[in-house]
Amino acid sequence: MMAPRNTEERKIMDRMWIRPALWGAVALIAAGCGDAQADDTEQQQEAGAFSRVINVETLEVRPELFEEQIRLTGVALADQDVTVSAEESGVIREVLAEKGTRVTEGQALLKIDDAVLRAQVNQARAQADLAAQTWERRQRLWEDDRVGSELAYLEARFAAEQTAANVAGLEARLERTTIRAPFDGVLDDRSVEVGSMVSPGQEVARVVALSTVKVAAGMPERYAADVGTGGSAVVHFDVLPGERFPANITYVGASVSPQNRTFPIEIRMANPRNLIKPEMVANVVVERRTIPEALVVPQDALVRVEDGYVVFVAEEDGEGMVARARPVELGPTQNNQVVITSGLEAGERLIVVGQRSVAAGDRINVVGG
Repeated sequence: MMAPRNTEERKIMDRMWIRPALWGAVALIAAGCGDAQADDTEQQQEAGAFSRVINVETLEVRPELFEEQIRLTGVALADQDVTVSAEESGVIREVLAEKGTRVTEGQALLKIDDAVLRAQVNQARAQADLAAQTWERRQRLWEDDRVGSELAYLEARFAAEQTAANVAGLEARLERTTIRAPFDGVLDDRSVEVGSMVSPGQEVARVVALSTVKVAAGMPERYAADVGTGGSAVVHFDVLPGERFPANITYVGASVSPQNRTFPIEIRMANPRNLIKPEMVANVVVERRTIPEALVVPQDALVRVEDGYVVFVAEEDGEGMVARARPVELGPTQNNQVVITSGLEAGERLIVVGQRSVAAGDRINVVGG
């Protein structure tokens, strides 16, 4: 190498030799620090300094009564709802009860003109009286004195019976000119007025009994083995908040509808204040079964795994709390609660918050429950 020719060239050469030496020294120092840090990390991991601790909340598992319920939507119906029809023809002469009024069994609602029938009844009664007197005399003469013929005796007897039957028939028709309530209830509708002409079979009024109502609903066929007459139920209505009506199932249908795969049930119950109106939509809760000592847990506590479900419980292991997995078998569910049939014991502390963040053997810190 040629010697530098002046002072400036010497300075440049000095910089070129110094920089590589400095970079080499820096590299040696960095390598030494890296080895020291790696050694510290391995020592900390061996000492467990980075073991994770997960905050969880727990719930002590206790036996309790579990009621499995079936929820349905039904409709309220009047226990007795009858359309009253005229049985005789004629003109309505009198309205004896107005719509909306309470009526009793046998109370007169409407009156049909009966002038013609009444005249026929009077005529028939006169004929019946004559026939009865003739029979009485023929009977005495023939039976006591053997006067007259047996044929005349029999004719008088049959005439008396025939005219009496005619009177009874006409009197029954006369009675039917007064249209009456078939049972206690409310006159819900009246379709005729004074002067209306009616004929036999024509609808003239509607009477509804509201003291007792029934709720009809469709029960899914999968519950056919669990539901029968006498079963407990509770009925409530959205339009009657706060009102609940305990009752029993009074009718269970014998066949399943092919359209919706349900069978009909009916629940009859008292309606003392007439709060329930026919055709109201009802919410029906039917008791399916009761388990007296069930282990019931929130459904959110379950963790789905490949072959079923597990839950996590908190246990002491001498150094603190750890999470343990419990494979469980499930029973009936109700309102986001599920019955555990096996895999869990009463008194265990079930993890209900944080269960999806833990694994079996994880350290945990119980912060609530």
